[in-house]
Amino acid sequence: MPATATSLRELTLRGIILGAIITLVFTASNVYLGLKVGLTFASSIPAAVISMTLLRAFKDSNILENNIVQTQASAAGTLSAIIFVLPALLMMGYWQGFPLLETAMICACGGILGVVFTVPLRHALVVKSELPYPEGVAAAEILRAGHADEETSGKRKAQGLRDILAGSALAGIFSLMANGFKLASDGASYWFSAGRAIFQLPIGFSFALVGAGYLVGITGGIAMLFGVFLSWGVAVPWLTTLTPMPEGATLAAFATDIWVSKVRLIGAGMIAVAAIWTLLTLIKPMYEGMRISLSVLRSGPGSSGVARTDTDLSPRTLLRTTVLMIVLLMATFYSFVAESDLPASMAWTLVVAGTLLSFLLGFLVAAACGYMAGLVGSSTSPISGIAVISILAISMIFIGIGQAQDMLDNEQHVRFFTALAIFCASVVVAIAAISNDNLQDLKTGWLVHATPWKQQAALIIGCVVGALAIPPVLELLYNAYGFIGALPRADMDPTQALAAPQATLMITIANGLFAHTLDWSYILIGVGGGIAVIILDTVLARSTRTLRLPSLAVAMGLYLPPSIVTALFVGTLISWFVKKSVRASASKTGEDAAPRLEQAERKGTLFASGLIVGESLVGVALAMIIVVSVGSGGSDAPLALAGPDFIPTAKLVGLIAFVGMCFIFIKRALRP
Repeated sequence: MPATATSLRELTLRGIILGAIITLVFTASNVYLGLKVGLTFASSIPAAVISMTLLRAFKDSNILENNIVQTQASAAGTLSAIIFVLPALLMMGYWQGFPLLETAMICACGGILGVVFTVPLRHALVVKSELPYPEGVAAAEILRAGHADEETSGKRKAQGLRDILAGSALAGIFSLMANGFKLASDGASYWFSAGRAIFQLPIGFSFALVGAGYLVGITGGIAMLFGVFLSWGVAVPWLTTLTPMPEGATLAAFATDIWVSKVRLIGAGMIAVAAIWTLLTLIKPMYEGMRISLSVLRSGPGSSGVARTDTDLSPRTLLRTTVLMIVLLMATFYSFVAESDLPASMAWTLVVAGTLLSFLLGFLVAAACGYMAGLVGSSTSPISGIAVISILAISMIFIGIGQAQDMLDNEQHVRFFTALAIFCASVVVAIAAISNDNLQDLKTGWLVHATPWKQQAALIIGCVVGALAIPPVLELLYNAYGFIGALPRADMDPTQALAAPQATLMITIANGLFAHTLDWSYILIGVGGGIAVIILDTVLARSTRTLRLPSLAVAMGLYLPPSIVTALFVGTLISWFVKKSVRASASKTGEDAAPRLEQAERKGTLFASGLIVGESLVGVALAMIIVVSVGSGGSDAPLALAGPDFIPTAKLVGLIAFVGMCFIFIKRALRP
């Protein structure tokens, strides 16, 4: 950025208003999609594109103001992850609706604490780290391409825009064909068995994930693919051999059920170990980041002794915000506990325990979630795995408290303690979700030379706006469709009920723990596997220069759906191939490879960013169309032009389009 960047307007009223509007719209879309299919979309990049389009009406708009808008609106894509846990309270029959104040306070307090906890991590994980931050880098490239500055020639800027637009058009058209018209498939799998063991060879066709994979790099891709091998090449075949297959079940349905109910618990155990290991490795850089942050304690933001681009919210502000959030959390937990018939002393014990658990577990997962987002991006970071780990830890502690007071012999008390564990886990998930997102946004800000404390303030505003939007949207969807096992009216069609798959898993785990029926063996296998991968990675780090198996990446490959990981891996493979081709070509001609590598990297990054943009924008548009269609009594696939009989052909169309896109990607990156 030019020197005049210091005088650019950044945190503006119009930007805050625009960010709030985008946050409201994207939050509603994300909540619906998350409850329907268990997936949400990242809102940073669509928000950046929309912001640039609308703010062009103002002559004095600039890249830093647009960055603030996308930072604020990104809360919509992440804070809505609360839906992975909170609906469980209705599905188990404890709540009959979503209390406005309690739900909003969970989201707001958890989200703001997520911002606070990641501020000391910015220096360690953003400034000094080589983590790829695929969505953060993509958002920065989009913002740069949309704004001319003194360092970018008109020709280079025009070429950058063309690369982004080309990727956006390809991904947008394919996403519309696959997810809207149903004329193409977004993935395919080949299932086969050897004896009673069932295997799957999966491939995902998501163009956006290929773009994200390109930014991740080959090391992370290989580690995640190794996780897929452990999951679908070892664990699923082994468990399907040991488990009798139900009559009438297909290979795919049976193996998928085994993966969901057992293998993902192994993945959760591995994620827990990898997260703890990640936290231990970050202690020193975290300390360094906190030391730098403390340097502005007396003067606060804007200190003359610290560069504008390295100024976080002051420790004094962070401390006051943290104390306020703890007080508000205690009030929220008291409101929840007061509905029970427990003695006052026991009630206050649970209030304090719930608040401390939320705070301490939230702090522990913040670093791991920030690292995961930096590794693979916010969209594919396994927040539901963090939810599993949280509900396990919280339930065990509440079981200990309940048993110490002889309160778990009463069925009503067991039901209350189960609900309280889910309520507490909701706060941890809110913290994890925003932690997952905040460092991605700060990476974007670092690349465009934004002011960190203003971004952090914008995200806090986004958390408040999103927290106010989520309860009424949840209440509306619940009354319109209900959840599986929880219909608000007797005359409702149960086939239209929202699945809320992650919330169902939370109930299963919590009930299994309190009823002492949960099989711990799979989680312990994951813990052992995680330790083995950490040892293997340490050995590789000492004996080789390039080959690594980061434990968290392996765990994510085991836990995430294989179609997601394989699409990411294809992107990492393209990145590796492009760099290898440039070096080989330069070696033949005797040229210096560095300039050509830089050019290929830039073109590839811009095209990859376009792939993410195109699929994200179409995903937002389709989400809104679906919400309107279903709300008026229509189909949940209102644009579909083909039915189930077209699925085999759709898979072939998807494969051909995917291979074609990969060739175009490579050709465009290598073009001089």
